[in-house]
Amino acid sequence: MGMFKRLFNFYINASIHVAFGVFALTHVTIKTFGFIGDDHLAWFLFFGTIVCYNFIKYGVEAKKYIIVANPYQKNIQIVSFLAALIGSYHAYFLQRDIWLGILVLVLLTGLYAIPVLPNARNLRNLGGLKLFLVALVWAGATVVLPTLGSLHTVTWDIWVETAQRFFFVLALLIPFEIRDLRYDDPALRTLPQRFGVWRTKLIGVLFVLLFYVLTFFKDEVLEVEIIVKTLLFFGLIVLMFSFGKNQGRFFASFWVEAIPIAWYFLWVLCLCWC
Repeated sequence: MGMFKRLFNFYINASIHVAFGVFALTHVTIKTFGFIGDDHLAWFLFFGTIVCYNFIKYGVEAKKYIIVANPYQKNIQIVSFLAALIGSYHAYFLQRDIWLGILVLVLLTGLYAIPVLPNARNLRNLGGLKLFLVALVWAGATVVLPTLGSLHTVTWDIWVETAQRFFFVLALLIPFEIRDLRYDDPALRTLPQRFGVWRTKLIGVLFVLLFYVLTFFKDEVLEVEIIVKTLLFFGLIVLMFSFGKNQGRFFASFWVEAIPIAWYFLWVLCLCWC
């Protein structure tokens, strides 16, 4: 049991779980629009997520962004280097059209983690802005990039799906914001600090409503998509009222981050059922 617990903790702390979430959402986009799946892109995003998230969590605190003293973090650093190598292999096979989108997302991620000017704060420390930046990167990575990788035109329905993914990720970030309330510097002015826990949950409900309602703004929408997003809608509404400041240790970092994976499996099950 002790070994399993250590492996599970490492799985979470090394950002492998969140990487599976990105991987799953990439395949959700592929199934939603009937794209020909680009396995190289999906795996590039998986390993790239591990690298980016670990850099943001641990690298920005390391000396010169590389040197870490903590042995546990060194193990995570090794995983990150291996992920970077494997991700680079998959990057070699990506379509040329996709690289501009990747560069934009990498730039946004860099601005999130690294101060642009000496003694300046990064975008991660600008309170509510970080939520929208994270959601924007996720939406771009899991909707726009698969579209470009499949050589499809970015149509109205793609933009609607991108907006939906944006609000979906914003909703998932609400439990993290409330969880971190006790640790965040008051100067950050996060949503819970500005509006309190209850009103922040209501904002989360608004994000969920926008996510769902936008489904019906598409020119073409499949019955299975409506079924899956209806299930997600009710699940996310329940989520918003099932947690507080005192969450279980893995409520946000495992269960909430598993929702994108659940979305993918809902798609698979509904396709089989229908």
